[in-house]
Amino acid sequence: MSFVITIDGPAAAGKSTVARSVARHSGFLYVDTGALYRALGLKLVREGIAPDDLAAVERCLASTTLDLSGSPDETHVWLDGHDVSGEIRTPEVSELASRVAAMPFVRRRLVEIQRGLRSRGPLVGEGRDLGTVVFPGAQVKVYLDADLETRAERRTRELHGRGLAMTRDDVREDLRRRDERDRTRQDSPLRRAGDAHVVDTTGMDLEHQVDAVLEIVRSHPESPAAWKVPSRGPAA
Repeated sequence: MSFVITIDGPAAAGKSTVARSVARHSGFLYVDTGALYRALGLKLVREGIAPDDLAAVERCLASTTLDLSGSPDETHVWLDGHDVSGEIRTPEVSELASRVAAMPFVRRRLVEIQRGLRSRGPLVGEGRDLGTVVFPGAQVKVYLDADLETRAERRTRELHGRGLAMTRDDVREDLRRRDERDRTRQDSPLRRAGDAHVVDTTGMDLEHQVDAVLEIVRSHPESPAAWKVPSRGPAA
């Protein structure tokens, strides 16, 4: 079975950036599981389906194909055969993604898709339930966390960089709601796996975040990446 590294944690804890860097250093496949939920959220927006219309969401999911491809530096998210990578990072889609992710029938289907990606070889996956539900037997599990203020500042900068004007207060409240929804949902709630390594990224720059996770990967006795990753390198 392929070597798997899971990186879980709340929104804006640094999962995506760190997972991309680890995948780049190790040569592993990068799997952004949140992008799959976002792609489904985008389809609901396009088709005008309300997330509380569970029957309509279920019908939509049944006729939807989702996939990931590309490299850590250029990941492509495919929705029904079309690349939607540039359309899934809006606050509206993020909110819908969080809401549909709480639906058990959605999570069951997307877990199947995520597990299927393991057949492509060793991977680094990031999300909220990878170490607990999707890949409970993963060789390396990391739980990235940061305080709410740090995460709100990071997400605000990210949104402003994409030309989306939101105040830090609005972003903080959005993250607070997502945290509550993710941690209290009945199916696959956000929680740390018992055997996960916790990395608190509050006050850490990107290079040190990546170094901390790479050190965990290197220290695993079965890690095929042990001779590939440098002792220290750029995290870009």
